[in-house]
Amino acid sequence: MVRKVYVTDCEGPLTLDDNAFELAAKFIEDGDKLFKIISAFDDYLVDVVKQENYHAGDTLKLIVPFFKLVDLKNKDLVEYSKANIHTVPGVQQIFDIQDKSLKSFIISTSYGQYIKALCEYIDFPFENTYYTSLDISITTENIDSELKRVEEFRKIILQHGSGSEEDNKILYDIFFNEIPKMEIAKIIDSVKTVGGKGKELALRDIVNKCDLVGDKNAIMYVGDSITDSEALAFASESEGIAISFNGNEYAINSADIAVISDNAIMTAIIRDLFIKYDRETILKFAREYFEKGYESAFDYYEVDSTLVENFEKLYQCKNIPVMDVVTDENKDYLTKLSKEMRVKIRGDDIGGLG
Repeated sequence: MVRKVYVTDCEGPLTLDDNAFELAAKFIEDGDKLFKIISAFDDYLVDVVKQENYHAGDTLKLIVPFFKLVDLKNKDLVEYSKANIHTVPGVQQIFDIQDKSLKSFIISTSYGQYIKALCEYIDFPFENTYYTSLDISITTENIDSELKRVEEFRKIILQHGSGSEEDNKILYDIFFNEIPKMEIAKIIDSVKTVGGKGKELALRDIVNKCDLVGDKNAIMYVGDSITDSEALAFASESEGIAISFNGNEYAINSADIAVISDNAIMTAIIRDLFIKYDRETILKFAREYFEKGYESAFDYYEVDSTLVENFEKLYQCKNIPVMDVVTDENKDYLTKLSKEMRVKIRGDDIGGLG
């Protein structure tokens, strides 16, 4: 009988990739810059405008016309995804320890083509995943003539990516006034993103399906970005445990515990403890780890011996991962360290995305 669920975001906690960004950079002219501008605009719409019916992660909808511009095919998505999976070191350890009382899921804003490729790569059940659905083969009657206009929009966006109020107004006009008048908008509307509120809804769906509604200590959620904020908050408010893994300020603001590490072994350790203990015990473990050191925490709490051995081999008392309970007093400090590690292991381009 399932008594608990371990749920994780994909890009960040499991992989070093940002598949949509990498697709844009690979196939679209100046696609890296274009994606960064649209991603920052996405944050603006969520944080400042609070756009109705818009959710964090909808960058993956807004970028679609530019994928059509370069005639990207579904097979391109599949082939590129399969050839470009880079997991966080040690990620397989997360799933090594199995327990009949625990069921694992992935909730990701990534396109389904990438998630399926990852599942095959790490031998994870694809049916236990939630992801953004994209069928790039969908077309419209006037697609060729409309793509000329899309190319004009691409050039305009590249010239107006400063983040200023004036530039944001130009981008807003393109995405919410001009493109919606076009037939290509139907293709955008067909993309069902799982981000922000969508991740919380997916997490609620998991809780319902596993008959855990109202149960305390039943959810562990791991995330790292703005798309995880609502799911992290839901896990914490449900008296589960919310973990930021190398998260940015959005993730840390919603998390119970911040983990800052170049290896997924700390996630594996917390997951192991989550099987055995309740929320308060895990919070105590995190405090003891930070205040007294990992030896004290590992000795007092029943951490799997193989994980302890692997941890000690990895770090040999040097540059060990940072982990602490998030408070108002340490939030800024943890965010600074976390964002530094995020950039260190994922690179400036991906690490800097919201």
